[in-house]
Amino acid sequence: MTKTAPRLKQAIAVATAAHEGQLRKTGEPYITHPLAVVKILQEWNMDEDTIIAGVLHDTVEDTSLTLKDIEEQFGKDVAFLVNGVTKLGKARSGMKDLDEYLPQTGDNLLKLLIATGQDIRVLIIKLADRLHNLRTLGALPPEKQKKIARESLEVFAPLADRLQMGRTRVEIEETSFKYVDPRRYEELKKLTAERLKKADKKLKSAQEAVEQALKREHIKYKCDGRVKSIYSLHKKLAKYDQNIDRIYDIIALRFIVEDTTTCYLVLGIIHSLFHPMDGRVKDYIAMPKQNGYQSLHTTVITNDKQIVEFQIRTKEMHEYAERGLAATFFYNEQKLTSAYTEGRVSKLPSNLLWIRDLQESAAKLASGEKVDTEKLKLNLFADKIFVYTPKGDIIDLPKGSMPLDFAYRLHSEIGAQCTGAIVNGKMVDLKTKLKQGDVVEIITTKNSKPNPGWLDKVFSRHARSKLRGQLHAILPDFSVAKSTDKKSAHKTKAKKPTSRKK
Repeated sequence: MTKTAPRLKQAIAVATAAHEGQLRKTGEPYITHPLAVVKILQEWNMDEDTIIAGVLHDTVEDTSLTLKDIEEQFGKDVAFLVNGVTKLGKARSGMKDLDEYLPQTGDNLLKLLIATGQDIRVLIIKLADRLHNLRTLGALPPEKQKKIARESLEVFAPLADRLQMGRTRVEIEETSFKYVDPRRYEELKKLTAERLKKADKKLKSAQEAVEQALKREHIKYKCDGRVKSIYSLHKKLAKYDQNIDRIYDIIALRFIVEDTTTCYLVLGIIHSLFHPMDGRVKDYIAMPKQNGYQSLHTTVITNDKQIVEFQIRTKEMHEYAERGLAATFFYNEQKLTSAYTEGRVSKLPSNLLWIRDLQESAAKLASGEKVDTEKLKLNLFADKIFVYTPKGDIIDLPKGSMPLDFAYRLHSEIGAQCTGAIVNGKMVDLKTKLKQGDVVEIITTKNSKPNPGWLDKVFSRHARSKLRGQLHAILPDFSVAKSTDKKSAHKTKAKKPTSRKK
């Protein structure tokens, strides 16, 4: 980065002078934070303007430096990026402050991410900023720690996931979870360590068997192990009634090979050695995940009855899985163009074409070309809405959700005991559809119980599942046959149950 060194050196000097006398909660000079953000962005191989914006990202909000000053010294692109990060910072201060800052929109943090994130680099700077803040979270009071950690789980981890920045997502989740539920974190950490110890020898045996077979076929590969993150395990245990024996991917062996054809060849070799489990072969190469993740997954039963998951991918797929869209700044335009023309990424579903646009733009930025910022606009959460609790916690829900969906998302008991809802300070009907940025408060009564009429007042799969379970428990005659999971149920012409007066 020899070309960027002089400008970056100048930006560091400007930021250091602007933050002079300011201290972080850790007691360190404030400049240590933007410098840490710069280091993270450099590790992600971001372009020059992004790194410079990283060191200046807090100056407009926290110092006398203005956007005009930044534009004069570092250009319009850097000023644009700093302005984007500043807006996101304003949003974090709360809806009331944001209404004053953006009176025309009144959007909240996630609405702002969706509507005005505009340049993918703004979001990547924001992730780097949040990542370093989480690394130094211990300096804050416990109440503040929990609030920031919970917001990180609800907002920034999904953001990293949507950008397929797997390594960043895991660090955000793990660090946040330690503050949100420290007891559960330590419990699962211990449980994972015990499982690893028990499986170590059998896992090595399976790895050696595959490696010997690959060597016989003269296949070049790199193998490493992947241990499921604590937070991912926590979420998965919730789906399987806390039964860890039903979770087969706590440990996975990952084989990285040269090309896609070899991926499928390795899959065949593994299946010739071990018995694949029914329904546990997943082809994310032919059908990538929504965030663009590509890999082959298979879970097998080895000869010594050990259940092992294997993941098989190319080096480029692995880079994307680890660093996501940030990784595309590392590849030049020629590489990307050849990848498209050779058909390696042309089979992406239409809802993932934004990845191609972003990769092309990222490649141009990395090679010093100017790009149209319209091509870098990003709709991160098209299928979700984000609403607030009265305390300011951010909760994500599927679009179309109603107050009962929110109640069950908080806790199944809150859902069961719901007798009403207040949205933005006003009482509403339980069939009211929630909107982006709503502040929702659930009214509960201790002895209240759910009734079958509620099945017409929930939208999310999670809420319907919890509600059906509760109805089974309290109504012996209730059966699934009397209701339906399908979204079309909301459109039926059946007689609506009479609403109870509160």
